[in-house]
Amino acid sequence: MHDDSTTHYPSNKAARLSVIEMLLQEHIVTSQMQLLDMLSQEGIEVTQATLSRDLDELNVVKTRLSDGKIAYMCAGGEVPVSGVKVDYVIRQLSDLITAVAIAKNLVVIHTPVAAAQYVASIIDKANFDGVLGTIAGDDTIMMICSDNAKAQERADWLLKITSQ
Repeated sequence: MHDDSTTHYPSNKAARLSVIEMLLQEHIVTSQMQLLDMLSQEGIEVTQATLSRDLDELNVVKTRLSDGKIAYMCAGGEVPVSGVKVDYVIRQLSDLITAVAIAKNLVVIHTPVAAAQYVASIIDKANFDGVLGTIAGDDTIMMICSDNAKAQERADWLLKITSQ
């Protein structure tokens, strides 16, 4: 999850499912006990039976990794590499960002008409370090970063990938 300790999750099913999905995207998880521990570190206490039902609802499958280990992953997903599926994010964003501006810890991202919510969703699911979340309109996104330096870093990266 995010490195800052100010991220809190409500005690509801939707939040729990979202955190499970993010953990599976960021980490190689080989057992339900490992996932229970990770959830606990995020402040989410759940029983193994509830976790098992949650995994079912999220269509989580077990897959064999190249080293022979079995890991959990969301159906249709990719095994995480370094926490973020960078190639996927770059492919999706490269043609959809038309301008980027910075205002302290905020990054304002412009997109073609009707693309902002899609781009914001990709950014949110990528779970970038230092990005707390996004707010999207029709063609504009506000990306909220943990500090000014992270905003500059994320804006520079977005400009770089969209300029290739």
